[in-house]
Amino acid sequence: MTDAPGLKEPTLDDIHRARAAIEGHVLRTPLRHYPVLSEQLDADVWVKHENFQLLGSFKVRGGINLVAQTTQDERDRGFITASSGNHGQSVSYAARSFGAACTVVLPEGANPAKAGAIAALGAKVIYHGDVFDKSLKHAEKLAEKDGMRFVHVTEPSLVAGVATYSVEVHEDLADIDFIFVPVGAGSGATGACIVTDAVSPSTHVVAVQAARAPAAFHAWQTGRFETYPMSTVAEGLATEYAYTFTIGILRDRLKEFVLVDDSDINSAIKHYVDATRTLVEHAGAASLAAAINMKDRLKGKRVVLIASGGNVTTDQLKAALA
Repeated sequence: MTDAPGLKEPTLDDIHRARAAIEGHVLRTPLRHYPVLSEQLDADVWVKHENFQLLGSFKVRGGINLVAQTTQDERDRGFITASSGNHGQSVSYAARSFGAACTVVLPEGANPAKAGAIAALGAKVIYHGDVFDKSLKHAEKLAEKDGMRFVHVTEPSLVAGVATYSVEVHEDLADIDFIFVPVGAGSGATGACIVTDAVSPSTHVVAVQAARAPAAFHAWQTGRFETYPMSTVAEGLATEYAYTFTIGILRDRLKEFVLVDDSDINSAIKHYVDATRTLVEHAGAASLAAAINMKDRLKGKRVVLIASGGNVTTDQLKAALA
């Protein structure tokens, strides 16, 4: 999918400025070592718990950084975005924090817990389209019609904001061999690559996407931006299109991109419950699913798994644990 023109890759300085901007608005999440996961993978396994973040997702880091950089005129006009859930919560929370109105367009059938959380943050919720990408196009039309400030899912300030969790990872732990990062629109993996290339270039970043929503994976492989069928249970990874801005950076920086089956993601949710006693949503569990599939390569290595969010419903959890 085409992004806004003229987007520039965030620098490490941009990411450090983002860190200052979001301080006091978000949590520094823990990076925890788990002996059970380490034994299962025969590696030194650590989990970055963005599922413990405010709103249950890493996305809030980007939302706060973006809104903090907007003008008063933009805030007066209000914000509009589209989301499968976590991004919408992020922008809604950030808008409320700075006294601005927000509208979020969700696909029909969106995660009800995430939709309810968005509404509870004071945002106007509109349902449009059966998939996220249709919601996004509708949000763009409404922004133009009503004069609202449209927030794209891959703006540089969002990437810089979410990249702050990668800064924390490298501050908290040295000599990391592998970092596994889930990919939907790609802001988290993009930020991880920018930070890791700057501070720990020997660390191998692995991007992970659902096999039933492989648009970003194929765009990274081929450089072609095409529509792909999408049927994954991991709504945070569910996009029909890839985004030129984030994929362009990932094609320059990322060395490895893998796909995982929905069954592997469900198994990873169970592993997280058993090994860490924490709840991780499907998108966040994809990183562990990929690490399990790559177990033979991880023996004796220091591995960080990004648990990007924890917004899982009881019905989703029951299905995963069945």
